[in-house]
Amino acid sequence: MTLEKIEVIAPFHISDDRLHQFVKEQWSWITDAVRKLKSRAAQHQSLAPKAYHDGASIPYQGKTYPLSLAPTDLKKIKIEHALTFTAHIPHAQWDTIGSEEIRAAIIRWMKINVKMTVEQLVCRHGPKHQLFPKSIVIKSQKSRWGSCGIHNDIAINWLLALAPLEILEYVVVHELCHIQEKNHSKQFWALVAQHLPTYRSARLWLKQHGRTLMLGI
Repeated sequence: MTLEKIEVIAPFHISDDRLHQFVKEQWSWITDAVRKLKSRAAQHQSLAPKAYHDGASIPYQGKTYPLSLAPTDLKKIKIEHALTFTAHIPHAQWDTIGSEEIRAAIIRWMKINVKMTVEQLVCRHGPKHQLFPKSIVIKSQKSRWGSCGIHNDIAINWLLALAPLEILEYVVVHELCHIQEKNHSKQFWALVAQHLPTYRSARLWLKQHGRTLMLGI
């Protein structure tokens, strides 16, 4: 949104001079409203880099890591993560590899690692109250962080890979507790608190940053 393009809707009988006068009189309010909208939009900008090239910043578990590209004799792109993200690019693709292909490989890597982390968290929290899911599925979801089906199948949004680890842990515990409590009653939240006494901070974090996460990478 820019101040160069402001649309004023008015009845046909209102003259241009009156419209210009109205805009002039309301200019302070207009500029303030535009400033607030810009500020709100800036808070929800995607975490994704503009392109997945050498040196790009990759978000993961609440931090960002530089991306480096390296040639490999492998037949497919391989992603590794330590202090940086490394995309090992097959020699045959080195000169033709596109940003989108590297992005897709990073997303595949994140989904696999989220699944492994979720399984570890289930092993940590499940035994306390015998909260064991029938299955665990990692999904791409536009509006939900997790779900627990009627048969206790748990689905977790892979975009939680971008959030701090304690946020993923909260969502996993949340869905595990739905195995016992199928609603959001006082009993449900008491059960969550037994696993994560500080769950409210994670819940607040998701409310504040969830829209940004949902934009993906």
